[in-house]
Amino acid sequence: MKQEIGQSHFFTVNDGTRLHYWQAGEGKTLLMIHGWTQSAAAFKYNISKLSEKYKVIAVDLRGHGESDKPMHGYRLSRFAKDIHDLILGLDLKDITILGWSMGCSVIWSYWDLFGSERLSKIILVDEPGWLLKTEENDLGLWGYDELLANVKAINADKVAYTKALIDGLLTKKMPEEDVQFLIAENLKMPAEYTARLAIIHWFLDWRDIIPTISLPTMIIGGKKSFVNWHSQVWNNEMIPGSKLELFEDRGHLMFFEEPEKFNKIVSDFIG
Repeated sequence: MKQEIGQSHFFTVNDGTRLHYWQAGEGKTLLMIHGWTQSAAAFKYNISKLSEKYKVIAVDLRGHGESDKPMHGYRLSRFAKDIHDLILGLDLKDITILGWSMGCSVIWSYWDLFGSERLSKIILVDEPGWLLKTEENDLGLWGYDELLANVKAINADKVAYTKALIDGLLTKKMPEEDVQFLIAENLKMPAEYTARLAIIHWFLDWRDIIPTISLPTMIIGGKKSFVNWHSQVWNNEMIPGSKLELFEDRGHLMFFEEPEKFNKIVSDFIG
């Protein structure tokens, strides 16, 4: 079944890169940021419902989805600057900003650079404060050798890598159309940029920034995720007054696999 996402738009940031974004609905603004090598279209089952109540904007980060794919700028700080340019350019205010996976790191970078400017609430979906697993950080995802092995696999054959990745992320049987959709969205980002971004992303440690967040925050995770769900408990403990929702039987793609529950959590939090 084809899912309507919203109206397709482009916005040009200060270095000339065009960002693609979907927009739907009216009301309070919900700005959604996807994860590493995915796209805003991954939120299609969320945008359709949440736009009944809110103005939903879901952006493709540079290099991802339908956005431009320049040779430069694959850093979290650049992504945060792009989001800031978009927010100011569209004159968005009183924003609930939602990040899934790497999208959380984009939010943490935004907070580091711009603070709470234009934001009112934050939703963080399934991202550890530091992705690199070390003796000192057992809440990380991959160790250094695992990271290098993944980077090598991406550069060698991103199609095979992506199929295995998506298969590993799913925790329930999904229609083949949905599986192929997720694979196709991942493959829109060139392998070279995907690999480069992985290295930068995994080495950035946000654990000093997370406790400084002072806006109302919702943290969502999945106990079946490849992300250690205890990292979401840590995020919850570090952010004063934050709320935590854990899906017992879902993983990293809980918003895609169980959108009704996810959408209700988001809607209840925004109000």
